[in-house]
Amino acid sequence: MTDTYKIMLKPVYSCPATAMPEGVKLPPGWSLAWHQAETLKALRDPEIDVVFNTAMTGDGKSLAAFLEVLQGDCNAIALYPTNELARDQETQTRKYIADFQPPNDPRVTRLSGAELEIYAENEGLKKSAAIETLTGQREVLLTNPDIFHYLHRGAYIIKGAKGDSPDKLWNRIDKDFDLFIFDEFHVYAAPQVASVINTMLLIRATNRRKKFLFLSATPDQQMISRFKDAGFRCRVIDPLEQNKYQFPEMPEQQQLKNNGWRQVARAIDLSFVPLEPIAKSSETWLKENAELILQQFQQHPGSKGTIILNSIAAVKRLTPFFQALMQPYGLRVSENTGLSGKTERENSLAADLILGTSTIDVGVDFKINFLIFESSDAGNFIQRLGRLGRHDGYDRDGQSIQFDGFTAYALVPNFLVERLFLGNEPALINVTVYDRPFLNAAINDKYRQINDFRGYYKRWGAVQSFKLCADLNHKTIQQQYADSREKFQTACETVFDTSLKSVAGRVFRWADEWKQFSGQKTGNPIAEDACSFRGSSPLQCGIYDETESHEADRYKTYDLPGILGNLEIELWTKEAFLRSLEATAKRTKQPLPKGRFAHCLAFMKLKAYREERLNWKFHFPGTLEGVADAWKVQMLKGVEIWQPDNRWAGEINKKLRDRALVSYVLPRPMSEVRQRLRLPMHFQIYPISDNYSFHDAVAPYAIAFGQSALLLDTLAYQLKSKGGEIWIA
Repeated sequence: MTDTYKIMLKPVYSCPATAMPEGVKLPPGWSLAWHQAETLKALRDPEIDVVFNTAMTGDGKSLAAFLEVLQGDCNAIALYPTNELARDQETQTRKYIADFQPPNDPRVTRLSGAELEIYAENEGLKKSAAIETLTGQREVLLTNPDIFHYLHRGAYIIKGAKGDSPDKLWNRIDKDFDLFIFDEFHVYAAPQVASVINTMLLIRATNRRKKFLFLSATPDQQMISRFKDAGFRCRVIDPLEQNKYQFPEMPEQQQLKNNGWRQVARAIDLSFVPLEPIAKSSETWLKENAELILQQFQQHPGSKGTIILNSIAAVKRLTPFFQALMQPYGLRVSENTGLSGKTERENSLAADLILGTSTIDVGVDFKINFLIFESSDAGNFIQRLGRLGRHDGYDRDGQSIQFDGFTAYALVPNFLVERLFLGNEPALINVTVYDRPFLNAAINDKYRQINDFRGYYKRWGAVQSFKLCADLNHKTIQQQYADSREKFQTACETVFDTSLKSVAGRVFRWADEWKQFSGQKTGNPIAEDACSFRGSSPLQCGIYDETESHEADRYKTYDLPGILGNLEIELWTKEAFLRSLEATAKRTKQPLPKGRFAHCLAFMKLKAYREERLNWKFHFPGTLEGVADAWKVQMLKGVEIWQPDNRWAGEINKKLRDRALVSYVLPRPMSEVRQRLRLPMHFQIYPISDNYSFHDAVAPYAIAFGQSALLLDTLAYQLKSKGGEIWIA
C-alpha cells in the first residue's frame, strides 16, 4: 500500500440549551441543543428576518429548522438541493411529527419535477393547477430550489395576452407559508445564490415580513454581507464561535454526558493516501488495496462503508469489481450516482458498501463507520469527511449496535500531503491527535481553493431582477404591485450594485443580436440562461441504459461530453426512444415522465462503460480568432465534435452543428484556463479547435456553454494581456 500519513480526530460534543424557549413542548426524554434553542429564539424575534445556523454536520440542524412547525404555529417550505435529500428529510419530518404530536397535525407533501409531471399527466391538469392542488392546505412543503425558482419566474403558468397573471402561483404560496428553509446552502453556486436573493427580495417586497433560515456548516460571508446590504436583519447561530462545542479526551467524555452535552461526532482514525494527480489513480489504488477494504468487514463485523469518488464512470467500473469480491462473504455492494436508477439509489442505503459520487455527499444521513473518499478542493474534502462518525450503527434487522471504531482514508494528491505533513513547519504531524476545527483550518489553508465567482452577482444576477421587475409591471398586476415594484427595484440595485436601467439595455441588445443571428422575431437565449436556476443543457442527451437492471429506470439523461469520454453508445432515434419509454411504462405499470426528454440533443443506447477514457474535442469549421478576441458571451452555431474512434460522430454532428449555443470562447488551452482561474473540478469547459488549429496537439481555445459561459465571463478578464503581460482589471 502507498505510504500513508495518519492522524486521529477527537470526538465532538454539543452544548445543551441552558433555558427552554417559552411554550416549547418536547416529547418525553427529549432535550434541545444550544443552537436549536437559539435558532428558535431568532425565528421568533420580530427584529430578525434571516437566520443562519452553522452547527456542525450531525448536530440536529433539521430539528432546529422544524421546531416551530412542531409546536403547531408555523407553516414551512423546505428546499433541498437534491431529491435524495428531500426524500430523506420527508421521512425524518414525518417521524418528528409522530414524536411531537403537534396539535394541528401538520400535513406534509414532497414535490419534485418528476412527481409534478406524473401527477399533472395522471390527473389531466396543467402544471400550475397541479402545483396549486399539491401545495394547497399543506403545512409543510418539501421541494427543491429549482421548482421554487421557476414558480416565481412564471414557468408553470400560461403566458401571452390572454394568459395568467405572473403572480398566480407565488402570490398564494408566499402568503400561505411563514418560514422558508434553505438546507445545505453551501453547495449553491453563484447563479443559484443570486436566484435565492432575488426571490427573497420579491417575497419581502410583496408580502408581510417572512422568515428565512439557512442551514450550512460553512456559510458564505459574502452572501451574509449582501443580505445586510439589502436591508435584511440577520442573525448567525454559530456554536463553534460561541464555544458551544467541546472536543474531549476519553476521561472528560462521561462528565460532559452527565452535564447534558450530546455527542454529535465520534473519534476518527484518518489516513491520508498520497496519489499522483492523474486519471484513474484512485481507481487503481482501490483495486490494489481491495483486500484492505474486505478486511475491514471481516475484522469489524457489522461495519457499513462508503466510497465517494469524483467520477461516475469510475464508480460504474468499480461496483461490479467489489460485488464480485465481497458477495462470497455475504456482503452487499451497491452504487449511488447521477446515472444510477431511482430504485438502485433508494436501495443503496441498505448495502454494506456503497460506491457513489456527489449524489451522496450532500446531507443524506448515512450510518457508516468506514469511509474512503476523493475530493477536489478544501470544501469538498471537509464535506465528504463529514459523512463519517455521525451515528452508531444498526444490524440487518434494524437493531442499534455499537460500531467498534470509525476509519477514513482520504485519497488526495501527493502535493497536498507534502504541504500538510512535510517541510520545516508542517501543518499536521503524523500519528497525532487533533480536533476538527484545527484540521479544517489546515485543509482550508493547504488545499486547493476554488473560485467563488463573486463577480457574477453584479454582472448577471441583476438580469433576474430585471425579469421579476418586468413581471411586476404586467398589466394584470401593475397597479396592485406599484409600491412593491419600486421597493424591489431599489433593493436589487443595492444588493447587486448596478442599475436595472443599464441591465435593461443589455437585455434588449442581446435580443436584437439574437434576431440578427437567427432571423427569429422572438427569443433571447443569453437572458434566458441568466434567468435560469442551473442553466439550460444544450448538450443533454436521452439515454437508454442497457446496463441498468431495473427496466423502468433505464431512461436517463446525460451530457454529451461525459458520453463521449466514458460511454460506449449506439445512436437511437427520438421516436424509437419515446416508443420504448411508453411501452415500458405500460408494461411495468409505472408512470415514466417524458417531459425532461423534450429538448435533448440526441438519443442513444448505453451499452457499457469504457475502461479507458477516450480523447475528443469540439471543433469549429472556420476561424475562432474573432470570436475569442471579442471576450464576451455570444451565440455560436456550427460547433461539431471531433472523435475519430466514434463511429456515431457524423450523426451527432448533424444534430449539433444546427444548434445555436450560448458560448464563451477563450484564446487559451483548456488546462491553462482551469488552473489559472481555479475552476471547480466539474466546471463545464472544453477544448475546441478551428480550421487553422485542427492539427495542433493541444487545442488552443477553450469553450463553455450556457450558464458556464456566463460564469466564465466574470473571470475572463484575468487572462487578457497587454504587450505580453498578464493584467487584472
